[in-house]
Amino acid sequence: MALLEKETEKLFYPIGEVADMFDVNTSLIRFWEKEFDIITPSKNKKGNRLFTKKDIENFKLIFHFVKEKGYTLQGAKDKLKGGLKESDQKNAEVISKLKNIKQELLNLKNAL
Repeated sequence: MALLEKETEKLFYPIGEVADMFDVNTSLIRFWEKEFDIITPSKNKKGNRLFTKKDIENFKLIFHFVKEKGYTLQGAKDKLKGGLKESDQKNAEVISKLKNIKQELLNLKNAL
């Protein structure tokens, strides 16, 4: 199932699903939550983190700057605080969509 399809199904996502979306460990999700104030998950009665669609969008931007563009954490923080250029947001969205297409093509290839 593509990332976009998963996003339209739920209002909240547990940390494990968020980590799977970005193919990272849950510890990185928790670390980024502490480092970036734009990530604000709610917690249920058990204390489990529940991330919204907005949090996922913010993770996409952080992931784009840190993992894909090679920014330091401080560089990514500065970029996010300084305001995003429209092209930065669009680039992150395009990369995300291309990854989804790649995954779908790989799924089709494996099904043959």
